[in-house]
Amino acid sequence: MKDLISRLTLEEKVQLMQHHSPAISRLGIPAYDWWNEALHGVARTSEKVTVFPQAIGMAATFDTDAIHKMGDITSTEGRALFNEDLKSGKTGTRYRGLTYWTPNINIFRDPRWGRGQETYGEDPYLTAKMGAAIVRGLEGDDPHYLKSVACAKHYAVHSGPEYNRHSFDARPSVFDLWDTYLPAFRELVTKAKVHGVMCAYNRLNGQPCCGNDPLLADILRNQWHFDGYVTSDCWALKDFAEFHKTHPEHTIAMSDALLAGTDLECGNLYHLLAEGVKKGLHSERDINVSLSRLFTILFKIGMFDPAERVPYSSIGREVLECEAHKQHAECMAKESIVLLENKNHLLPLDASKIKSIALIGPNADNGQTQLANYFGTPSEIVTPYMSLKRRLGNKIKIDYLPGVGIVDKLKNAPSFAQVARKAMQSDVIVFVSGISADYEGEAGDAGAAGYGGFASGDRTTMQLPLVQIELLKELKKTGRPLIIVNMSGSVMSFEWESRNADALLQAWYGGQAAGDAIVDVLFGHYNPAGRMPLTTYKSDNDLPPFENYSMFGRTYRYFKGEPRYPFGYGLSYTTFAYSDMQCAGEIHTGDTVRVTVTVSNTGYCDGDEVVQLYVVHPQDGRKQIPLCALKGFKRIHLKRGESTRVSFTLAPEELALTETDGNLMEKSGQVTLFVGGGQPNYVAGVSSPLTIKGAPYQVW
Repeated sequence: MKDLISRLTLEEKVQLMQHHSPAISRLGIPAYDWWNEALHGVARTSEKVTVFPQAIGMAATFDTDAIHKMGDITSTEGRALFNEDLKSGKTGTRYRGLTYWTPNINIFRDPRWGRGQETYGEDPYLTAKMGAAIVRGLEGDDPHYLKSVACAKHYAVHSGPEYNRHSFDARPSVFDLWDTYLPAFRELVTKAKVHGVMCAYNRLNGQPCCGNDPLLADILRNQWHFDGYVTSDCWALKDFAEFHKTHPEHTIAMSDALLAGTDLECGNLYHLLAEGVKKGLHSERDINVSLSRLFTILFKIGMFDPAERVPYSSIGREVLECEAHKQHAECMAKESIVLLENKNHLLPLDASKIKSIALIGPNADNGQTQLANYFGTPSEIVTPYMSLKRRLGNKIKIDYLPGVGIVDKLKNAPSFAQVARKAMQSDVIVFVSGISADYEGEAGDAGAAGYGGFASGDRTTMQLPLVQIELLKELKKTGRPLIIVNMSGSVMSFEWESRNADALLQAWYGGQAAGDAIVDVLFGHYNPAGRMPLTTYKSDNDLPPFENYSMFGRTYRYFKGEPRYPFGYGLSYTTFAYSDMQCAGEIHTGDTVRVTVTVSNTGYCDGDEVVQLYVVHPQDGRKQIPLCALKGFKRIHLKRGESTRVSFTLAPEELALTETDGNLMEKSGQVTLFVGGGQPNYVAGVSSPLTIKGAPYQVW
């Protein structure tokens, strides 16, 4: 590699450090575009590919095995496309490379953030474990070659708002930085061994993240020993001079980004690095360091080796949207659905007793909603209406009426009273509510007018659009059972819905197979077991100011109010019981502790349970301590009447607390371990006290 780099001119080197990297034919270097996306399946390609539920929906599965498999499927399909380009000598097209700028492991600290749908929720532990699983799935397990390249983003402290992300200066406390915003990045870098990191648009404590010495040089490289590549977010380096105003002009800004550790620019200014050498701002040796990291990645994906040596080179286009891949997309869609209300056990519906269904709502037959953002294009998007019509249309009369748009009434459509009169003729009403990526998402990609949001795609309210509630109130007057299936990338406050719906399902943006997944849940072909990866607050008034990055009063760990649906919550068609918890009563600091518990299916049907372990530390008014913290989870399947033993092993880092200086310390004292199907105080479970003795033990 050193020999290759030595043969490049300075001008060639800096061209290779931009996302659209040109071919250097005299040295046999093919063109390559580093920019590709794979948030929930290969994205933005013209090919037909498998589209999974949006990331927040996958988080609701609490299933690391499933998301690992999803990552593996995604890299398989991406490999097929890349292999074709490499064989034909047509590399260099955007969205055809193997460097995927995913996963987004920022913390969904505020439900108004439009891009929160791209994350794995509000909890650092869940985010870390789900993010690590997809990294391992994407990158594969070959000792020499990467199947594809994952990228942990956006590093760091990037969680909205969208409208000012190019100039915003996040200033969290040292405690919040290390307790909330960095743990998932640490997990992916030090344990999952992710090979890419994307630095964020915003500043952290006055310094742009892509030129932030503490973040990139000290924490990422020195403390965590990261040896992969760092890319800027797209056109983030332009922000240094133009929006952050931290640099007088672009050449100086590019030099600072390079010296801090940004190896690749998504943008068009890194050619100025050549001028920076001439001006003495940095050396050509500094450029060589970054270039060697980039070439290492290209070597690891096999760009310069014979195909017979690369274990993934034989993957062909027959894998694209193959049956096994489509089945897993449907499986994850089913696993993601959260049953929030089921009054009088209305669900599951009995198809033999229902003669007609009124299917209403803006997302009942809206395939685009199901694809969310950063999506690929499948051959077919199965909506709830399509699924009902195909599977039950010859048995049950299905009266479909959109009834209303997402944020406004439909033109030349029946009045709400007329829709209600039509619905009254059916045995049950299924209303598919929600919003879409038109109303929440990334700045510039979302922000359609009419939902009280910024043009950036953030929301200003957690309420369902009022026009939908207006129609729901008319439907409620019919007296027919009312089932609401909600599609969104975040939580709604569900104030009216929770009180008036007979059943309430949160279905997220479920990908290409969402319709079949929803119908399977409604009719009991699948027993729902998704869990909320977010706290459902009762009111917008429960939320601190959006631009305040303090975690005080945010998420289940620090919110002291009463949620409508807590983090980790979800109902089932069966019931589970916990018993016989066993663990040591006393350990020393630095030790691990094994926890085992018996879980039994005590209900009338088979089903999944998400077993959750929480650590509860005594509250101390002198410092910030989580009310409780998830430190283990396993999704299991139990047949009716079946029992099994579930075990967890807690390491010191799971038993430790973050200090005000950011150090993670395990100290002597007593904690409570709780295992159940949700948080303590909200579900039945088993608990055990644990006494920790010994001198303080610093985890990091």
